[in-house]
Amino acid sequence: MGELTRKDAEKLLGTVLDIGESMLICGGEVSRVEDTMQRICTSYGVARVNPFVITSSIVITLQLTDGDAVTQTRRINRSATDFTGLEELNELSRYLCSHTPPVDEIAAIYKESIQQKEQTKRAAKMLFGYLIAACAFAIFFGGNMWDGCAAALIAVAIWFLDLYFRKIVPSQMMYLLFAAFIMGTLAMSFKFTGLPFHADKIMIGDIMLLIPGLLMTNAVRDIFSGDTISGMLRLCESLLMAGMIAAGTVAAIFLMGGIKG
Repeated sequence: MGELTRKDAEKLLGTVLDIGESMLICGGEVSRVEDTMQRICTSYGVARVNPFVITSSIVITLQLTDGDAVTQTRRINRSATDFTGLEELNELSRYLCSHTPPVDEIAAIYKESIQQKEQTKRAAKMLFGYLIAACAFAIFFGGNMWDGCAAALIAVAIWFLDLYFRKIVPSQMMYLLFAAFIMGTLAMSFKFTGLPFHADKIMIGDIMLLIPGLLMTNAVRDIFSGDTISGMLRLCESLLMAGMIAAGTVAAIFLMGGIKG
């Protein structure tokens, strides 16, 4: 691989930032994102790579062999849990490191990789997972089959909100507050049907779909791996999310007259 010019380095850095941003949004750990960006840049002959990643920002500086330095930054505004997308990005990074295609082509390769995602099939898999998880958790925590079926029906509403409404809400906290309120209201409405539903068990099953478990796990992982700032940010964010979920659920319970009402 020949020496990179400044223009090529800027192109490379832009695509590497795109990959790092996508990994972070999919739920990747900070250390994994930094390592991936560093490996890609090193494979293209960069003398030194200095990435700095936290949950809301990526800053990376490349030092070229002639001593010139290139720096770019990227603001991260959202996050999700997408292990399939994370796996595809890992495969893409391994391909770039092993084959090192021309710098002018890597942006197109990245876009092609993103466009090849089967969004409809992935949404169907997510819906199936929501149905199974909500039903199973409702029954696991003491509910009956009626509760499991009700939780599965509400899971469809949560899936719809996640798929279409989440992306247009500017604040993750406000989205979780709204989603928890809708979930709680729907769960409480089943008690008026006269059938043997238990609203608390239904809500437990559906709350599990909203709990930021991966975020909290990554927070602990980041702290223990030495990324203290990122870990504390993730931990605070996950606790605030849990608080919003609780607030939305409690508001729905009071609005509908209480669990025993």
